[in-house]
Amino acid sequence: MLKTTIIGASGYTGAELALMVHKHPELTLSGLYVSANSLDAGKDIAQLHGKLAGIISQSVEPLVDVDAVAKQSDVVFLATAHQVSHDLAPQFLAQGCQVFDLSGAFRVKKEGFYNQFYGFEHQHAVWLDNAVYGLAEWNAEAIKHSQLIAVPGCYPTASQLAIKPLLDAGLIDKVQWPVINATSGVTGAGRKASMTNSFCEVSLQPYGVFNHRHQPEIASHLGTDVIFTPHLGNFKRGILATITMKLAAGSDAEQVASAFNSAYQSKSAVRLLESALPSIQNVENTPFCDIGWKVQGEHVIVVAAIDNLLKGASSQAMQCLNIHYGFPELTALV
Repeated sequence: MLKTTIIGASGYTGAELALMVHKHPELTLSGLYVSANSLDAGKDIAQLHGKLAGIISQSVEPLVDVDAVAKQSDVVFLATAHQVSHDLAPQFLAQGCQVFDLSGAFRVKKEGFYNQFYGFEHQHAVWLDNAVYGLAEWNAEAIKHSQLIAVPGCYPTASQLAIKPLLDAGLIDKVQWPVINATSGVTGAGRKASMTNSFCEVSLQPYGVFNHRHQPEIASHLGTDVIFTPHLGNFKRGILATITMKLAAGSDAEQVASAFNSAYQSKSAVRLLESALPSIQNVENTPFCDIGWKVQGEHVIVVAAIDNLLKGASSQAMQCLNIHYGFPELTALV
């Protein structure tokens, strides 16, 4: 049994991870931690997340001694803020732990990226170079061999899963950048209360226009520029991404369908909808990405739907763990 620790356990993704670890036949929950000054320290996880009542009863402890926690852990999930992960990951890695980081701290290898989009200077260039981007369906071989997996963001997961098959098949005219319009539920903003994510205040609206940090993450890993406009929706969880792309000359609907089927026919967490378009209702509380598309003339519109807390965060992290250790990919997820 792999001793598994979750840092940032009191948040939405931390709670989802705790449930997955509890359900996993090869893992045991060795510790739940939050920052030393967190108001959640000392509380039972089931007190913080009522859906865990009767399933998990374990105290969420303040993280005081990283080395001591590392010594009792084989696997560490970091469901923490970006700079916190940046500081903690190298400490756990130095102790030999396998680390799955759900923050953006090790996702993008680009000069000046962290200063510009995250507001801090990256201090761990070696680990940044050695981290593997955990887009499970596309980087499985590298995930198997890396000690540090940088789990992709929720918007980048939905967007890239929708775009990569056509891009890699040479079916997209890259002169016209793919246009991504995506809407997320308010859980994407985290659990801390604010005017931004209060249901009394939320209305469907765009944000981060032309300057959202997920745009360069998506562009960097696709290898092509995109226009990305995120929206906040007045619902709890889920992401729906609608992507408009111009097809390369000579490309047709049959080739588009073939590219998607070839890419995902053996990928258990992606469901292709050839005669319908995805909806959030069908993916919330599941580890799946549903993808559908329509071709007309020289354009294709691809729609992807995921649960932002699961395939956009915790279940993708667990999927990466399953790949890394050779377990069936959806173990503890369905």
